[in-house]
Amino acid sequence: MIHAAVNLLWCAHGRVGGSEEYLVRQLDGLADVAPEISCDLHLGKPLAEAHPSLRRHRLRTTGLDVDRRAIRIPVEHTAFAIGTRGADLVHHGGGTAPLWGRGPRVVTVHDLQYLRLPQYFTRARLTYLRAMMGQSVRRATVVTTPTAHVATTVTEAFGIDPDRIVVVPHGVPAPRTSADEIAATRERYLGADDRGGRLVLLPAITHPHKGHLRLISAFARWSTPVDRLVLIGGVGAAEQDVMNAIRTSDVAERIDRPGRVDDDQRDSLIAAADVLVLPSEEEGFGAPVIEAMAAGTPVIVSDIPALVEVGGGAAVVATDGIDTLVEALETAVADRDRLIAAGLERSRHFTTATSGAALAAAYRKAVGMEEETP
Repeated sequence: MIHAAVNLLWCAHGRVGGSEEYLVRQLDGLADVAPEISCDLHLGKPLAEAHPSLRRHRLRTTGLDVDRRAIRIPVEHTAFAIGTRGADLVHHGGGTAPLWGRGPRVVTVHDLQYLRLPQYFTRARLTYLRAMMGQSVRRATVVTTPTAHVATTVTEAFGIDPDRIVVVPHGVPAPRTSADEIAATRERYLGADDRGGRLVLLPAITHPHKGHLRLISAFARWSTPVDRLVLIGGVGAAEQDVMNAIRTSDVAERIDRPGRVDDDQRDSLIAAADVLVLPSEEEGFGAPVIEAMAAGTPVIVSDIPALVEVGGGAAVVATDGIDTLVEALETAVADRDRLIAAGLERSRHFTTATSGAALAAAYRKAVGMEEETP
């Protein structure tokens, strides 16, 4: 039996992008495949309420507003550190860990965006990450990453032994959207009369690196009057720029910005889309790629290592520029059947059980039980 304490205090519900689903789904998978590992999850109430499946583990919720870094960081260094002393290991899921603490620790690094795209970070956030992430990684017993690409960048950036890194891929649950729900979603955005319209989806918070502006420009060149572009996801630092781009676009009436939607609506849109586009400048994984493939939706990704790795040859890759993204949209529509088949096959490698088993292997490695790794 392994007793793990998991730090999810950093995970502000709805504000940390795909990192939230990544941790929740691997913990779901862990409960399925490794009953010999018990977990205490330390988290804020909003996260606990948003994900009932986490109750399969023991929840240690706090009433403090840990969504605010000024509160959360002192809590991690005091109450959390004291309250986890009896655990066999402590897992910090947000890339950084307190300066002190005994026993084995696992640190999850989602990406190193702050090194590659520092211009997208506030001065305070950048200062904190530069001060904390390197030493958090070096002090970790085991580091987990979502892709081999991130594992390589961590090794290069911080000089740690690659043997200390375990890749824990995203786990995607089986699609649950019905044919009626898909039809209703397409009708909502494309109209009741089937005029051959195509639905293009970008599911991402409006951070500058997510590529919204590039896709809006490409869609304007590529689309016909019956096509629609739907931009879902929370409000990020580039929200105003995105809204301005929509307002000034020649095809503004074909672009919808519903914002953050609930899980059922999100799943329906992914399944109903003719193509999902992820034109990011930086990603650690890009879970929507696999979610779309599992739902039978063709995918376009930008030419960055993590997305190319995750796509595994089953996605259309668009290099930099507007023209190449227009060409990718044409290819995704023309080569739809092949992309659907390849995507469905690719998605079978990314289940919650696979993710949970990889996390279990990381925990066993941290406490010196590597011989039991499946």
